[in-house]
Amino acid sequence: MPHNRIDVHSHYLGEAARQWLSGPLGFPIPAWTADSAIAFMDSHEIAAQILSVPVPLTDDGRESGSAKRAARQVNEDYAALVRERPDRFGAFASISTGNEEDSLAEIAYALDELHLDGVVLTSNSRGKYFGDDLFAPILTELNRRRVPVFVHPADNPGIAGIERGRTWAICEFPFDTARNIIDAIYRGVFAKYPDLRLILAHCGGALPTLGWRIQSLNVWRAPDDVELTETEIKGILRNFYYEIALAGGRQSLLPTLDITDASHILFGTDFPAAPTPAIDENIDNFTELQTQRETALAGVDRENILELFPRFAAAPTLQEPRTGLTPSCAES
Repeated sequence: MPHNRIDVHSHYLGEAARQWLSGPLGFPIPAWTADSAIAFMDSHEIAAQILSVPVPLTDDGRESGSAKRAARQVNEDYAALVRERPDRFGAFASISTGNEEDSLAEIAYALDELHLDGVVLTSNSRGKYFGDDLFAPILTELNRRRVPVFVHPADNPGIAGIERGRTWAICEFPFDTARNIIDAIYRGVFAKYPDLRLILAHCGGALPTLGWRIQSLNVWRAPDDVELTETEIKGILRNFYYEIALAGGRQSLLPTLDITDASHILFGTDFPAAPTPAIDENIDNFTELQTQRETALAGVDRENILELFPRFAAAPTLQEPRTGLTPSCAES
């Protein structure tokens, strides 16, 4: 079977990322090398991955300037990897948040000089959401560029403790994605920046199941919210892209198809952060649903993603998986 899938939700956990994640904020770090990523792809019919670092880069609790340096090193690591294997890897650029000049400078460098494929933002940056002033210059620039933006959930330090000692990945991550996007809708972010091209991790978390409530209860606005009609909110929800990592089964995907169409559903795995058995079960669940709705979901593996990342169209699907990198690109 051809290895034709393109995975928009896979994580780079090479040396630069590991140094950041092992800092004072702490984070469980799965093993990762470029070769192990390719081996995973070859065993899951995946032609290419678009990598990201799934946490905010901010100086809070760290040495001043450390986030700026980390973003630059991560992005240069990406560029080296993509130069070596452009057929197997792409990358969402990391940027530091908290300093407008640094954020915009790294967007320009990563996209114009390194030619990375997009930008990753987290659902919050140390408790600040897309509707906060912190993100205004970033979203203005990303809207101007119309570049794909991958939105990955993050823990919010302002609500620490309510997870009851469990990993945030079980319910707080899906809730935080929804909280961020709902706040941004009601604050008028997407009316102000209509050309943002957001890819929401995990099918937007809890967002699709709240679609009707978001539309119908928007009369209960906060003082700083804008007035939007139900039709306007429906259009905003429909225009997002939703990827299926840990969200490919009926419970997540069917509500997503109620608020958008199948052309806005993308393939993702969450490798290596998610346990491989969970990834395999999720792909099996999606494949079962895809078989039932073959015509509607046929483009999820590849064609839908090519609308956002056309450079991967030049890379042929792999009839026989190829493995291995030159030593210069293999992490240890």
